[in-house]
Amino acid sequence: MFTHRRFIAGAASCFMIGGAGAQAPGPNLGQPIAPAAVAAWDISIGSNGAGLPTGSGTSKQGEAVYLAKCLACHGEKGVGKPNDRLVGGIGTLASKNPVKTVGSYWPQATTIFDYVRRAMPFNEPRSLSNDEVYAVTAYLLHLNGIIVESDVMNSTSLPQVSMPNKDGFVPFVPGR
Repeated sequence: MFTHRRFIAGAASCFMIGGAGAQAPGPNLGQPIAPAAVAAWDISIGSNGAGLPTGSGTSKQGEAVYLAKCLACHGEKGVGKPNDRLVGGIGTLASKNPVKTVGSYWPQATTIFDYVRRAMPFNEPRSLSNDEVYAVTAYLLHLNGIIVESDVMNSTSLPQVSMPNKDGFVPFVPGR
């Protein structure tokens, strides 16, 4: 005759036997990461420009890269569709319908470089050269009216760019 006690005792036995197998060493998946592999991904750029690589680019050079690698996702001259709008919206953040773009929302120009280098183009992240990233950054800054077309962006000039929303973020300080 079937009883719940027998069922529970049998189930507990199965779990205990199965549990012993769980104590065995794992399947040794993966391997320790080599320092050189970590260094290849350690590409963060500080807001002050710390970590910016050598290279340079202008808006004119950036336009060519944008047309080839960015247009399909961000539209002509960064107006958006199908993905995020990159241009415009300056002065709208305090309005009922804020337009958050690279020009209106981002507080540092170095963040543009960091993000483009790390994540763009979407289908081939980290495929752009440093010169191409500086050029696309210059192009986006120019389209937003932040720099003039002839400005050269590099590790010295990029951190000096004053973004419209540079004072729009308040740093978090624990204990304050």
